[in-house]
Amino acid sequence: MRPTSRPAAFWLVAAAFTVTMLGTTLPTPLYGIYQAELRFSTLMVTVVFATYAAGVLAALLLTGHVSDEVGRRRALLPGLALSMLSSVVFLVAHDLALLFVGRLLSGLSAGVVTGTATAALVDLAGSRNTGRGSLVATVVQMGGLGVGPLLAGALAESAPAALRLPYAVHLGLLVLVTAGVWRIPEPVEGATGRLRLRVTRPTIPQEMRGTFTRAAIAGFAGFAVLGLFTAVSPAFLSELLDVTSLALEGGVIFAVFAASAAGQILLVPRLGRASLPLGCAGLVAGMLLLTTGFAMRSFQLLVAGGLVAGLGQGLSFRAGLSAVNAEAPAEHRAEVASTFFVVLYVALSLPVIGVGLAADLFGLRAAGIAFGLLVAALAGSVLAALLRARTSRTGASRTS
Repeated sequence: MRPTSRPAAFWLVAAAFTVTMLGTTLPTPLYGIYQAELRFSTLMVTVVFATYAAGVLAALLLTGHVSDEVGRRRALLPGLALSMLSSVVFLVAHDLALLFVGRLLSGLSAGVVTGTATAALVDLAGSRNTGRGSLVATVVQMGGLGVGPLLAGALAESAPAALRLPYAVHLGLLVLVTAGVWRIPEPVEGATGRLRLRVTRPTIPQEMRGTFTRAAIAGFAGFAVLGLFTAVSPAFLSELLDVTSLALEGGVIFAVFAASAAGQILLVPRLGRASLPLGCAGLVAGMLLLTTGFAMRSFQLLVAGGLVAGLGQGLSFRAGLSAVNAEAPAEHRAEVASTFFVVLYVALSLPVIGVGLAADLFGLRAAGIAFGLLVAALAGSVLAALLRARTSRTGASRTS
């Protein structure tokens, strides 16, 4: 059997990346059904969700270097196998323990596939077109994350076996893309095939700590927003706003990820250095709209806040990552990027657990308002620091 051509392999890897990311957000609109059937609290919903982030962090820290050593294809296949196992567990899940297992496996698969697939797309695009690989990686990652809730919500709303069919469909898609990845050529020349697991040590060189801190705080705020929408937004929509359509819940979450992708892909190349401050401003504005939506119980304001915040998250994330990569010394670039993503996945988990705890103690409405104000304050602090730094540079240039 002849190996797949490199152009075809590029799109097979992109498809595998999309399907894996799709699976990580598939349970989002279904949490309300699980909650009703298994009788657990909003806090437990957020803890189940955060288990995914724990799996991603473990995979990033332990396997971030693996595909450089054993090859992209050999690292992708176990990542896809973990995603399959996750869907199988969700297919048979009948208690809370299996939900935890399914989410942990989903996180491990995402941690393995994200870095490996991104690197494989860059490799397969060729040395003259690395930007194309990075762009496609961004599109398929955010697209997959957004399509997951949309697909699960639509299937659960209109088809039987709401807690089974979405995972059966996902499992079928995984079988197809895994068969395709099995045949791709290995993009990395000289991969030894020898696996050496080691923990990637978080590293922030002294000379770039200011840039890293600003980018990380903005990224933390943005990913906390994504965590809120992918963990507890169905609870907000159903309990506060009486939205009972699972398809609509999935559509709202999809819209937030679509706005993030639009910010990263369409606006950052045009806005350049202004992307990070404008992204922080978008997060502040979006959170104020979201907070007002919670206070007034307004579906329109909640959606508007999600869209504006999603756009701000996309801008601040890509601009912050670009700034960190640009200033990181070449010999520490991978370690710095890994540290940056560790911060982001902590942001994806811990704040939403806080929201779940606050919701159980004070109610969903109060928890949502407090979350919105806290994220607005974090993003506002980065915006203020960026404006101060710009003022200082302007003053120094005038006096010189």
